[in-house]
Amino acid sequence: MSPDRGEVTEDAVLGGKLMLRQPVRGHRFGHDSILLAAAVLARAGERAIDLGAGVGAAGLALARRIDGVAVTLVELDPALTALARENAERNGLAQRVRAVCLDVAAPAAAFAAAGLASGSADHVLMNPPFNAPQNPSPDPGRRTARTASHETLARWVSMATRLLRRSGVVTLIWRADGLGEVLSALATGFGAIAVLPIHPKPGVAAIRVLVRAVNDRSGPLALLPGFVLADAEGKPTAQAEAVLREGAVLPLSGS
Repeated sequence: MSPDRGEVTEDAVLGGKLMLRQPVRGHRFGHDSILLAAAVLARAGERAIDLGAGVGAAGLALARRIDGVAVTLVELDPALTALARENAERNGLAQRVRAVCLDVAAPAAAFAAAGLASGSADHVLMNPPFNAPQNPSPDPGRRTARTASHETLARWVSMATRLLRRSGVVTLIWRADGLGEVLSALATGFGAIAVLPIHPKPGVAAIRVLVRAVNDRSGPLALLPGFVLADAEGKPTAQAEAVLREGAVLPLSGS
């Protein structure tokens, strides 16, 4: 444990296929990161960029699932960036996964200097901050990771647009009650949008949406059947177990 970044835990992901270190306090990854990774339909030889990567859970889960995909983890917090880099090394993925410390709002020149030129990515995945500013977390790390201004989503989508090649794909996870904001942010420049609602239990309103959209392409919106995390008794569904523990792909495709 490095004293400058505080106490950390080591947690199993994907049924032990990944072991990730993360801070005891502050923002900690959860199901959202693994669901996000499972929704990215990448192929070997492609390049993916994980914006706001934290300790690298989503990007590393993607790299573990798809051998041959190259992933860059972009994170604002230097301590989390260091943990992401360490997690890539400890899981034997450092040859294909690298971590860089950058603000999503940084200019194109800063991204290019870090080897992330405009139009260079096949996939961008992201879990942007989505809590309202009037309800911020008292913890600074969690507040940075989860509190959004009204411009946050548009700024992140704009960065994805810049990084993606033509017909590249952005995949993101967001609050279900904010789906309108997501569709508005994607309205310029993206098409073939697919939306997968995530439900905590049967008969309960969705709490998240996974959204996939294709850069510089037209196409109809597809609202997919919902994905249910647990049954009425709170036991994980077979579908959820397959994704969260076994690394199965989520059926999310808008093309």
